[in-house]
Amino acid sequence: MVKVTAENLIEEFNLELINSEEEIAYRPITTSDISRPGMEMAGYFTYYPAKRIQLLGKTELSFFSKLTNEEKKDRMVRLCTYDTPSVILSRGLDAPEELIDAANEVGVPVLRSDMTTTRLSSQVTNYLETQLAPMTAMHGVLIDIYGVGVLITGSSGVGKSETALDLVRRGHRLVADDSVEIKQEHDGVLVGQAPDLIKHLLEIRGLGIINVMTLFGAGSVRNFKRIGLSIHLELWDQKKQYDRLGLEEDMLKIFDTEIPKMTVPVRPGRNLAVIIEVAAMNFRLKRMGINAAEEFTEKLANVIEEGDRDEY
Repeated sequence: MVKVTAENLIEEFNLELINSEEEIAYRPITTSDISRPGMEMAGYFTYYPAKRIQLLGKTELSFFSKLTNEEKKDRMVRLCTYDTPSVILSRGLDAPEELIDAANEVGVPVLRSDMTTTRLSSQVTNYLETQLAPMTAMHGVLIDIYGVGVLITGSSGVGKSETALDLVRRGHRLVADDSVEIKQEHDGVLVGQAPDLIKHLLEIRGLGIINVMTLFGAGSVRNFKRIGLSIHLELWDQKKQYDRLGLEEDMLKIFDTEIPKMTVPVRPGRNLAVIIEVAAMNFRLKRMGINAAEEFTEKLANVIEEGDRDEY
């Protein structure tokens, strides 16, 4: 998991640090949930989520201004804890002195934005969900084929990178080669990208490392892509029965998300790039409700049924 602090939020959203930088500590943000402490302003701290970012808008600060001086100090001291990663004020609102004093006492960064409270909450939540999403790395290649993110896996030397090069030459876009970093940003959503060190690079045995963007242009690469289909390449096994109709559908599970998985046998004479390209197009058709294998099976069943009736 990537470490995110209030310092990252300052850079990402151009936030202003209000209190003294010498007094604060950039604590890790561990959850994408954001708290608007309305109940806390009223004095109810029984279930106070201290580890969340605390977002103060016009409503919270308007209520706060009606409190007595003793209540104001008490609320802010209890709001700012050693677990609190940050307090953010929206709409360019002024920070109460009680907040600055309490925040400096325990080292909580107090930030300010000119955005509206709802918009700021939405953008910060989306950013944190992306950054804090669980991540894993898989050996393989990720290609954007007709808008479908295709994850190509297989043992070393089976031809993944060579197939990826052929697909790029056919107009498709490379996302990652050799190592694919995969994040589950939401339930059912897997997004893959390349590690920074090997971004836009492709390794071809006997040729070496090539820069795809330099050779084929900026339109030949993507920085990230949602994964929709997995294709596993394996050497042809004469003893193994491969699916010839396409009715069987295996699934690849990554985190809590399952994606369709196809196994394609590799042997001389098979054009893997074309096969994978067609697999991506067929996957799009299935999502649109068109399944050639099921239509063929239904027609075959009708022919058999009519043949049985003719016998009688």
